[in-house]
Order: sequence, then structure tokens, then C-alpha cells
Amino acid sequence: MTVIVTESLSKRFPRVTALDRLSVDIAPGVTGLVGANGAGKSTLIKILLGLAPATEGTARVLGLDVAKDGSAIRERVGYMPEHDCLPPDVSATEFVVHMARMSGLPPTAARERTADTLRHVGLYEERYRPIGGYSTGMKQRVKLAQALVHDPQLVFLDEPTNGLDPAGRDEMLGLIRRVHTDFGISVLVTSHLLGELERTCDHVVVIDGGKLLRSSSTDEFTQVTTSLAVEVTDTDAHPDGTGALRRALAGAGVAVTTGGAGSDGLATPGHLLFIDAAGEETYDLVRDTVAGLGLGLVRMEQRRHRIAEVFRDADEAATAPAAPATSAAGPAPLAPTGAPGAPYVTQDGGAHDAV
Repeated sequence: MTVIVTESLSKRFPRVTALDRLSVDIAPGVTGLVGANGAGKSTLIKILLGLAPATEGTARVLGLDVAKDGSAIRERVGYMPEHDCLPPDVSATEFVVHMARMSGLPPTAARERTADTLRHVGLYEERYRPIGGYSTGMKQRVKLAQALVHDPQLVFLDEPTNGLDPAGRDEMLGLIRRVHTDFGISVLVTSHLLGELERTCDHVVVIDGGKLLRSSSTDEFTQVTTSLAVEVTDTDAHPDGTGALRRALAGAGVAVTTGGAGSDGLATPGHLLFIDAAGEETYDLVRDTVAGLGLGLVRMEQRRHRIAEVFRDADEAATAPAAPATSAAGPAPLAPTGAPGAPYVTQDGGAHDAV
């Protein structure tokens, strides 16, 4: 079962190709659409809503053809636009009721649905205040509410965390997840912040320059490895607690590397140690070493490959200088094929998943 299907979908403008033969299937759930600014994310959403025609190819949303059934699609789909588009002189209740009526709900049902939806997004107590006095986070919640008020089967959320501080982003991501878990509404959410998608989505679709680079489950992007991520505190005896632990473990023959901040942003850059875990005994060794140095153990957990690392590895493979062609004694290294989903093969023969 799929909620979105595109086949060789292209959108060309006089000087740029926004989508280039994009073919992808999206199943129910929470799907992240990731790409840099200008990658084609917003253009794809407009085509899927029936608001912009494709140059070539086909697309179906909830089984409906985007070229013929735009009105029917918009009846069944909610849309949260990226940019600020809210009237400042009306209240959230007035605006969301109006959008509910525009979606075809009768007056009484529109008011009831508006009250329920504003309560769900956390604006019930502020619902009668003019939107112009809202914070950025509150405005984003109004946009989410109007996308949900008519009880759609699917919602498109275009950069829903734009302009939000870390706490506001966490709250918005929690709301997005609940849209599916609590109400069974499928979500397509765009973002260029990879950590957000990793925490929120079941599936990730990556596009760049309008082309599909990868479409796979979040679990396939982020696999648990056999290494530990360890963070410790500094002490008067060891002002650089991380360095002291690294030296002590290296002296015990444990392979240790220093990393940056985690995707949760809790660790200061350079204060994470990544330790090869040969077995359960590695946990005991790290614990005993930390205690012996008198350091505080902030966390010790199995490390996960982050989506950002997959991107970085692929970028490094793609931009690595080509080696001179070899003789018959050894094959020449292969460059990235550029084909969607094809692996990058580096000079040492190591294959890396394309993204």
C-alpha cells in the first residue's frame, strides 16, 4: 500500500530543472523528504497537491492522479506551508474555523474541530488572541492546526521547524509524531536538518538537484554498531577528563577516537569518545577506568551511525581525487555511478551506500 507514487516525474523551468525523472513510492507513516535548499522539495509538494503541473511523468496521491484530481486531493490532504502566511489581525480560532469551512465542513463541525485541533497543538488557552502577537513557535502551531482541522488522510509539512529554537523544535517534532501515532494520519515532512528526520520519521527520501538519491527506512540509515559513545566530566585533578580517559584506555590497549557533539547536541564538540567494544568486558573496563580517575560518567551507550554521517561519507567518496589508472595488475578505482541507490566505490575498494 502506498500513499504517494511518482514515475519519471520532472519539472523544468527555463534555467533550472527542479525535478529530474523522480520515481519513488511512499508508504503510510511518517516520511522525511530531505535535501538542501533548492533540491526540489517544495516543487514536489506543489505538484503533489495539484497546484503546479509537471513537465513530464506522472504522480498519484492516495490513488488520485495529480494532473486530473487536484481538487479531490486537496480535500483529503492537509498542507503546512514553509513561509509565514498568517493574517496578523485575526485570532487562531477565526483563522482555523475559516480554513475548516474552506475544506467543506459545516459551521458547527468547523468550530468543534477547530477547538479540538487547537487543543491538540497546544494553543487552546491562546486561541482568541490575534495571531500577530504570537511567537514564531505559536504561529507554526497555527499552521499545523489548519492543516489538520479537516481530518485529512495525509499531511504535507514543509519545513515545520523553521525559525524555532531547540525547545520549540523538540515540541514540534513531538506533535508531528503524534499526528500519525494518535490519529493515524500519514505525514510527509521536509527538512534539511538530518537529526530531526532521524528522530521523527519511519522512512527517509533523499533528493538532490531534483534527482532521487536514496529512499529507505530510517533503520537502514542508522544501524547500531559495536562501538560505545562515552562522555565524562572534568575534575580538578583532571581538567581535561576526556583526554585523561582516552590516554588511560589507550594504555590498556583499547582503540579510542574522539568525536564531536551528538545529534542531540548534549555533548560539547570533542567531548565524546568512541570506543571499540570487543565484548561485555569493555563496558567493565571503561567503568572501572572512569572510577579510577575520579571522573563523572555522563553517559555510556551503544553508538549509532547517524544519517548525517551517511551523507558525509558519501560526499567524501564522491569528492575524493581520482587515482591514476592502474595497469592490468590492478583495476582502476571506480567513480560514483550517480545512479539512484548505487554504491560509491572508493579507491581502497570499499563500498559505501549512496545517498
